[in-house]
Amino acid sequence: MPEQTATGSKQFTITRVFDAPREVVWNAWTDPDEAAVWWHPRGIETPRESVEIDARIGGSYRYTMIAPDGSTYPTAGVYREITPPSRLVFTWGSPGDPVDLAPVISIDLAEHGDAGQQTLMTFHVQGIDGVPGDRNVYDGWDSAFDLLVERLDSGGR
Repeated sequence: MPEQTATGSKQFTITRVFDAPREVVWNAWTDPDEAAVWWHPRGIETPRESVEIDARIGGSYRYTMIAPDGSTYPTAGVYREITPPSRLVFTWGSPGDPVDLAPVISIDLAEHGDAGQQTLMTFHVQGIDGVPGDRNVYDGWDSAFDLLVERLDSGGR
């Protein structure tokens, strides 16, 4: 069950436990083939050809989500911190937006459960509000994490 933390500034946190080793969850965040499967809320698609990931400090990523009505949502950012397989920090916004004004996402992956066969993910966004039921940023990420669970459960690693 996801958890959410509220604070006085624009930020939110979602935690999830995945039934997969940390390296597999890390790969889901850093492999373009994997990201295309789940980097979007349910009902929206991210075409594989739109996903580019250069997972190194100063490297960038980009992808485009496409809604059923044809609306597109291009997204991009720059990696600020990478510590495989435990931590990623990157900006998150629209291509061309000033990087220094973009929200920042941090993902911490910790071994969990017996023999590290599960992963505890702490996903934190600084710079934008999100709450369960917002039908926006929080719910979008929460839905994407549901897709990630399905991907991991299907063995698509």
